Amino acid sequence: MIDLRSDTVTLPTAAMRQAIFEAVVGDDVYGADPTVNRLQELAAEMVGKEAAMLVPSGTMGNQIAVLTHCRPGTEVILEADSHIYYYEAAAASVFAGVQPRPLPGKRGSLPAALVEWAIREDDIHLPPTSLICLENTHNRAGGTVVPLEDMKAVYEVACRHNLPVHLDGARIFNASIASGVPVKDFIACATSVQFCLSKGLGAPVGSIIAGSFDFIDEARRWRKRLGGGMRQAGIFAAAGIVALETMVDRLAEDHANARFLANALAELKGIEFNPDDVDTNIVIVKPTSMSIQQLGDELEKRGILTVEIEPDRIRFTTNKDVNRSDIEKTITAVKEILDRA
Repeated sequence: MIDLRSDTVTLPTAAMRQAIFEAVVGDDVYGADPTVNRLQELAAEMVGKEAAMLVPSGTMGNQIAVLTHCRPGTEVILEADSHIYYYEAAAASVFAGVQPRPLPGKRGSLPAALVEWAIREDDIHLPPTSLICLENTHNRAGGTVVPLEDMKAVYEVACRHNLPVHLDGARIFNASIASGVPVKDFIACATSVQFCLSKGLGAPVGSIIAGSFDFIDEARRWRKRLGGGMRQAGIFAAAGIVALETMVDRLAEDHANARFLANALAELKGIEFNPDDVDTNIVIVKPTSMSIQQLGDELEKRGILTVEIEPDRIRFTTNKDVNRSDIEKTITAVKEILDRA
């Protein structure tokens, strides 16, 4: 199969499997897993934060951040199509007892002026604002890179109002590679960050949250409360180390494949989208001559897997296990299907 559903479907590399096999492990709940400790130190240094903590998933990382920053009965400002709001099963409301305040963004980016307008005044009728959340790259906007200047502007607003900013940076290394902006510069615009090891970086499991020493101390308590305290977690932390040390720069290959796919699909009759909107490894297109279900079903018959992301849009996500030949086969298949429509 040519699996273009997500970059979460990647298989661990041979180096990751070897590192897993050789990992020196201990009980991480006691802070005694040397491989986990090494991963956390490496991650904190790479993103420019004081400390970091390994969690099983990006969703858990985001929710731990919300729980750590907020108190019940407050409000979180975020973009209306953000992962925290759209794909995390209302966890922020269920666990943290906070109310989301979704705002419309432009290609995933929140205008700073709109954010400032949305911060609640001191009024007993209104929930106090407790957190601003950003996402970079932005999944549902099509893997778009939120510009550094936009993040800086929101962060400046947050600082003026003494509010923390959490960055859902699940694919922040994609943003850095695509834009040429150092990852530390993006993350300097956030109080805390979550990023995934198991997406484009190819590790089998795991995400990192990072922030100040005090933030991570409290976050560790929330991880325990949520059942995220792990024992010999160095088994998969070893793969995370390989991911951070060897898999970041190769994200450019995924971006190049996505650009190649986007340019070819844009030339086909029966497809509507702007290929210039593709920044990283996600290509979202609108078929006009058939439904997305029909297109997706026909592609699956040919061994190509995709995702329906909107009622009229289908998503292709390039990843390390999809090469240029696979992309060429995908283009040919889409053309054949559309020509027969």
